[in-house]
Amino acid sequence: MAPVKRNIQVLLLLLSGAGLLHIALFSDIYLRYVKEGLRVPLILSGVLLVALGLVGAARDGFPFAGPDTDGGTGEEEDADAADHGHDHRRGPRVAWLLFLPALTLLFFTPPALGSYTAARERDPATEEQQRFPALPRTSPVPLALSDFQARARQDTARSLADRRVRLTGFVTPGKGEVWYLTRLVLSCCAADSRSVKVEMRGMPEPPADSWVSVTGTWHPSGTPGRPSARAALDADDVEHIAQPANPYMDSVPRI
Repeated sequence: MAPVKRNIQVLLLLLSGAGLLHIALFSDIYLRYVKEGLRVPLILSGVLLVALGLVGAARDGFPFAGPDTDGGTGEEEDADAADHGHDHRRGPRVAWLLFLPALTLLFFTPPALGSYTAARERDPATEEQQRFPALPRTSPVPLALSDFQARARQDTARSLADRRVRLTGFVTPGKGEVWYLTRLVLSCCAADSRSVKVEMRGMPEPPADSWVSVTGTWHPSGTPGRPSARAALDADDVEHIAQPANPYMDSVPRI
């Protein structure tokens, strides 16, 4: 194997491993790619890639500048290249693109998915629930978006009636005077994200993708328990907040 090719392989292993350790061991950037529970597998993968790169470097003496050690000669490789019409000593140029994700992990922090993704995703059906626990007596009641959505669509006991609630999420533009408070939730990674959206009424639309905490009362839209029911809120207060460390966790807002 040509020395240059071995150099590239070792560098790719080291950069990929360092990138995984950078986002999972030394920061929380990994939360923009995968669920929180996958941190340990990412760290182990990073350690393994770095170890493989170091073993390769130690075995052949990095950087590899000497003659090949696989028993072949330059003349034999040239003759083989001529017979096949291409040179096996060099990988395809497109292989250099493999360095892009490795360098991205090290030097570029991608934004979390936001309103562009949510606006183009069909709102999935809410998971059916038979019973809903009683809401606490605090006012406003802090609720996760998914909990509010499920109660608005399915709770025939109308537990949200006459209760002020507080929800948090990012802004997805709507049509007319309606906009959406949104969360993207992961099953495994960002590629399988699904949106949870609640219609916001009564307050001007904040900038798209801004994170806000909204207080208001349930706006009945359709009949709970029937397909016509939608999750909507008559907002009376909107407060801008910082994006949470884990933007894909549909957590209950703090009072």
